[in-house]
Amino acid sequence: MQAEGFLKLTSAQVEARLEALLPTVRTKPTELHEAMRYSAMAPGKRLRPALCVASAEAVGENAPLVLDAACALEMVHVFSLIHDDLPAIDDDELRRGLPTCHMRFGEAIAILAGDALFALAFEVVSKLKAPSDRVVRAISILSSASGSSGLVGGETVDVLSEGKPFDESTVEYIHSRKTGALVSASCEIGGLLGGGTDEQITALKEFGKEVGLAFQIADDLLNELSTADALGKAAGTDRARSKATYPALHGITESREAARQAIDRAFEHIDNIPNADTLVQLARYAIERVH
Repeated sequence: MQAEGFLKLTSAQVEARLEALLPTVRTKPTELHEAMRYSAMAPGKRLRPALCVASAEAVGENAPLVLDAACALEMVHVFSLIHDDLPAIDDDELRRGLPTCHMRFGEAIAILAGDALFALAFEVVSKLKAPSDRVVRAISILSSASGSSGLVGGETVDVLSEGKPFDESTVEYIHSRKTGALVSASCEIGGLLGGGTDEQITALKEFGKEVGLAFQIADDLLNELSTADALGKAAGTDRARSKATYPALHGITESREAARQAIDRAFEHIDNIPNADTLVQLARYAIERVH
């Protein structure tokens, strides 16, 4: 299946499940739950859940058995978006074509909504209907990918590097953690819950690292070259904030080549996985997308 078709199918499944997993707005505190649902249900690519499902299917498992894990990954991603958009970090007013969470609900509720989504993600994983050793390992993978050695650590260095001289090692550190860690975890958890061998799970983890790097380079390029209308979020902000990005360091042409090389390396990791066609399509989508 082509990437966009698979993303559309997976998005529908994820959104239907998120509707059930997220607290209803009729439950107190209603403002918090409304904010959680507002951000989590906003239209997005759902690439991380799609990679989780595709990784499970690549090693033989059906999507419904990993759907809750896919939703948990999306919750962690949305938590990061809510917090990234706050005035103290990126101070963005638009996300997924809608006002950001803090613009809609205020900073305090936005912070708390992100916190609650993060906690709910781990609650969901803890209740997975899978062998207990796989559930424990999935929690460990998601924890490492989310914390100071992963997503939050990458975001921290991203913030601290604004307006300062930087080199390639800094950019790679930011990208591999801020984006790469959760993308990699999505593939690794999918392979784990799908019943893959240790060799397959490791291959999917490494595949995800490269796809995450390529995805973030493509995101940097879109921020530089696209428009807010096309992206559904602010454009040109990386240059305005003097952020450490591939285009700022290498220019447009070299950055495009770096993304292509990352995808080529990603493909090498899944050469021996038999049903990886959808993963290949999703990897290509990561650098060919227009938003």
